[in-house]
Order: sequence, then C-alpha cells, then structure tokens
Amino acid sequence: MSPSHSYYPVGVDIPSYVPNEWSTLALVSTFAVTCLVVLTAAKTITTNVNPRITFPELSKVLWFTLCGSIHLFLEGYYAFNFATLAGSQHVLAQLWKEYSMSDSRYLTSHAFVMSMESITAWCWGPLSFVLAALIATDNPFRHPLQIIISTGQLYGDVLYYGTCAFDFLVYGIEYSRPEGYYFYGYFVLLNGFWIVIPGLLIADSVRACGRAFAEVKRTRTVGMNGNAKKTT
Repeated sequence: MSPSHSYYPVGVDIPSYVPNEWSTLALVSTFAVTCLVVLTAAKTITTNVNPRITFPELSKVLWFTLCGSIHLFLEGYYAFNFATLAGSQHVLAQLWKEYSMSDSRYLTSHAFVMSMESITAWCWGPLSFVLAALIATDNPFRHPLQIIISTGQLYGDVLYYGTCAFDFLVYGIEYSRPEGYYFYGYFVLLNGFWIVIPGLLIADSVRACGRAFAEVKRTRTVGMNGNAKKTT
C-alpha cells in the first residue's frame, strides 16, 4: 500500500510517497531568495553590458532570465525525475511536492503535465536565456524570438488550465486541496504570470514588427517616387 498523504483527489495513488522534511515556509523562502539572487545577478550583468538600457527593456531581461532559470532548472528537474519525485527529499523534489498540493498530477506521472513540462524545460528554458541576451544587446532578432517564446508559454499555460478545468467540469475530479491558498495562491496566481506577461510581450513585439514593416514600406515608397521623378 502507498503511504498515506493529503493530496487530492482523496485516495489518489502516489507510489513511494514520503512527506517533505522541509516546512512550507522554508521551501517558499528558499524559492523566493533564489529568484531574488537570479534577478540581482541578471540586473548587474545587464547594466554592465548596456549601461543605457531603459527600465522597460531591463524588466524584460529580468523576466526572461527568471523564466530561463525556472524552466531549465526547476521544470527540467521535474522532466528528468517525474517518476521518482514522490519519494525524493531533494530540495527541488520537495518544492514540487509542495506545489502538488494544488495539482497532484505532478506526483502521478500524468502524461500531459510531463509532456508540457518537458517542452517548457528544453525549449523555452535555453531560448529564454538567449532572448535575455538579445534584449540586453538591443538585437533586432529579439522580437521574433520574443513572440515565439511568449506564445509557447501562453499556449502551454492555457492548456494546463484547460485540461484541469475539463477534468473538474466533466468528470468532477479535483486535483487541488480545498484550502484557498493552495488553489488561488499556487495554482491560479503562480501560473497566472505566464498568461498575463506573455500576452503583453506578444503585443509589444507585434507592434514593434508592425512599425518596422511600416517603415520599410514607407522607405520603399519614397524611393520609388524619387526614381519616378528622376525618369520624368
């Protein structure tokens, strides 16, 4: 028999499960401090590379650096260890077991979650670091890549919410514990960042691409008009 646990739905089978050794406060604090260190290092490096970078552009560098770190290391750890996560006491495994209070699919080797996290880790993780570098150096190729990554993040998150909502509305399956801080704090709030921010970044890059194409068109039109005048 599997050890008793407090995950939902009640009675869900989680083989080899062992409770976390660290408290919720210790795990959340460790995650928050690590994010702060990553952001501080990214800000320092970016302002040294490009001292004139604007605050909005610096904010995007920090966002994608944080995304790259979370995708590649935290989600990458899950992609590699999803089958043994429940019985591990590695700090990253304990973080996932804590988050799983809001979505137990992470401890049951759920096919969608494993596939989605693998794509996020190995595609959007490394590319997020590349994009952060392109933004810091004001490389024009950052806009196409920003659209690609942000669309991938947004699409993955929509499917993540959608599959969970489908199981609840159609089959009545609840993966989150009933306490509000698990559902609204972990499931809704933490994932909501990857709905709102990618949406804003997609719009930002679409506008930038539109302005660039409009300028090229205007330049060509002016050139063609100038050539026409010369021939007459």
